[in-house]
Amino acid sequence: MQHTDDVSREVQALNLGAKVRDLRQKFRYTVQDLAAKTGLEKELLDQIEAEMVVPPVATLLKLAKAFNVGLAYFFQDELTGQKISITRKSERTRLERRPHHREGEVTYIYETLENKKPEKHMEPFLVEFPVMDTAEMVFVSHEGEEFLYLMEGRLEFRTVDRVEVLEPGDSIYFDSDISHSFRCIGDAPAKAVVVVWSRP
Repeated sequence: MQHTDDVSREVQALNLGAKVRDLRQKFRYTVQDLAAKTGLEKELLDQIEAEMVVPPVATLLKLAKAFNVGLAYFFQDELTGQKISITRKSERTRLERRPHHREGEVTYIYETLENKKPEKHMEPFLVEFPVMDTAEMVFVSHEGEEFLYLMEGRLEFRTVDRVEVLEPGDSIYFDSDISHSFRCIGDAPAKAVVVVWSRP
């Protein structure tokens, strides 16, 4: 996650915090109710609503599931029911964190590759993974499945009992409810296309 002074104007324009707060109020949840429903800390939810932090994908997926909305809800101004959606490169939203993140925060950078179709079952992203040590890895889990295709760099995938190294052109598909983490092990950031499917 990232602090307010590091958040780009484009990201601030998404009004992620206001969208979360509006949905919470619509469902008549207190922040504590939402914390219990998502498994997220109350302090984190307060920070998201105050737009002090930018939540990573796994956090947004938990919020989307709690409110029964698609992830696209958080990245667009207006919902459309079109059967075909085209997202131009200039329309993508890049969510970025700086190197001085707090301990325990995911540090990858992600761009939404589709942010218009609200009722889709898959969420595609272009993800950049910074070079990091094993000690810096943050493990996450969320319901559903995940697919990653590595385009550039070398990437290490870890679970509690497995370590795999991916090279450009390699791909991995896994159940994302297992605790997992990625880290770039090359000299430059690794880039990948990631598709997340969250169970309805």
